[in-house]
Amino acid sequence: MSATDIRNELCKYARKTVSNKLVVGPGGNLSARHEGKMYLSPSGFALDEIAPEQWVEVDIESGDITDIGLRPSSEVLMHLYAYRANPAIGAIVHTHPPYCIAFTLVAEELPVMFPDQAALVGTTTYVPYVLPTTDRLADAVVAKVNDYSTILLGNHGLVTTGRNLREAYYRTEVVEESAKIWLIASAIKTPKALTDEEYKEIASLESEAYRIELLQKMK
Repeated sequence: MSATDIRNELCKYARKTVSNKLVVGPGGNLSARHEGKMYLSPSGFALDEIAPEQWVEVDIESGDITDIGLRPSSEVLMHLYAYRANPAIGAIVHTHPPYCIAFTLVAEELPVMFPDQAALVGTTTYVPYVLPTTDRLADAVVAKVNDYSTILLGNHGLVTTGRNLREAYYRTEVVEESAKIWLIASAIKTPKALTDEEYKEIASLESEAYRIELLQKMK
């Protein structure tokens, strides 16, 4: 995949983020890693307004902006520190999903409740409110990125990571759906979470070895 491909893919998922109401206005930011650089949304743009050439190229090691043009998102430190901390991260999606924000106003621990959540997301962690755009928020997120791929930010939103943009984005959708389900169920009674055994059984279905074995059995 080339830098041009990365820029086009960022535009694709930026549009999906807006169309699925995971951000409003100029909120949220996306990035992807490619050959020692990260490509990050520019400051002041609604995500669906960004053209491929407007994603800001930043050298991960030095922090230097290595192309000419726009200022990077004000959450640049959060993205930069996360890539430095975990080389396995290929993309980061930071959004302001309404059900996720609503969840953080009343709770902290989002239980694993259904198969897609177990298989695609796993355990979601929580960071209490920290002033956005600061190095304190970047440090708080980075403290979690080696252990969790989905991080709820109190009174703020959600950060998801993945090996690629597709994985990071779909984790965003699943966590938002999980928060929605929890809030609806909680209006009636305490939601029933999956047991540890049920969670581990479903999570194991995501392993590549299982997929290969399943395909062999289908022949």
